[in-house]
Amino acid sequence: MPTLKSYLTPDDLGKSLRRDVADGLTAFPKTLPPKWFYDERGSELFEEITRLEEYYPTRRERAILTERAAEIAALTGARTLLELGAGSGEKTRLLLDALGGTLTTYVPVDVSGDFLADASDRIASEYPSLSVQPIVADYERHLHQMPGGPRRLVAFLGGTIGNMTPAERVSFLAGLRATMGEDDALLIGADLVKAPHRLVRAYDDARGVTAEFNRNVLRVINRELDADFVVSRFEHVAIWDGAEERIEMRLRSTRAQTVRVGALDLVVEFAAGEEMRTEISAKFRRERFEEAATTAGLRIDRWWTDQDGDFVLSLVRPAL
Repeated sequence: MPTLKSYLTPDDLGKSLRRDVADGLTAFPKTLPPKWFYDERGSELFEEITRLEEYYPTRRERAILTERAAEIAALTGARTLLELGAGSGEKTRLLLDALGGTLTTYVPVDVSGDFLADASDRIASEYPSLSVQPIVADYERHLHQMPGGPRRLVAFLGGTIGNMTPAERVSFLAGLRATMGEDDALLIGADLVKAPHRLVRAYDDARGVTAEFNRNVLRVINRELDADFVVSRFEHVAIWDGAEERIEMRLRSTRAQTVRVGALDLVVEFAAGEEMRTEISAKFRRERFEEAATTAGLRIDRWWTDQDGDFVLSLVRPAL
């Protein structure tokens, strides 16, 4: 069984959660970062979301990987695969299979330790010749501590790049660039701009799984920070912001209410109908993606879309 390495102690996570919640609940408008969706239950809910009919990104990304994995392997000859935000590793197996001729090490990185441990055990049993080295970390904070080595392929899949603001995106990519050698490559999945009604459906499914995922952040805060959110008093909202070309997920207070966060000695008032943003998910055109990569010192080597042009996998290299 792989040995789990952690750069996050319970105290680190607690401090980060307290800071984010204090800042977000006292801001106007109120916000909460999406990374706090992902306790074990949140990770399970997200995996369920990826299997929904409305949520096309996972299927489209998988289709591109199925078609292009051999090409990715030939272009990179990767010896180490470092996956940021690894999740269950289902799509990763397509890369592991294709890279079988060169790959020696797989390093999955995620913030959810229990979920990561289970997924890593499964992959280690399926690929016994592979060294699986799972790391619990906040990849935005711990990039410089990720394992190096020659011919490294860094995978950042699932469209997670869209959860960052433009400034955060460039900062993250520049941080990655600083860790990359000239033979390294970065594989990024990104959702593309399309009809707004399709985008909204992907984040507001008929079964309400995404709504439960969204509200899970309140359960995390209740449990970890002794808060008294009545979860049923907040409804899930997904909207398309055409000016920013992004989906926003929000939680709307269904009534005027007061919430106490005991660990912060904080009392928060919500007005009836007040909305609190919990996630952004930017959608891309090639020029927008290329601008961020270029600013961070990277260049696009390959740009692969699915047949319908819904999603892109881009192979990115250091600009030398």
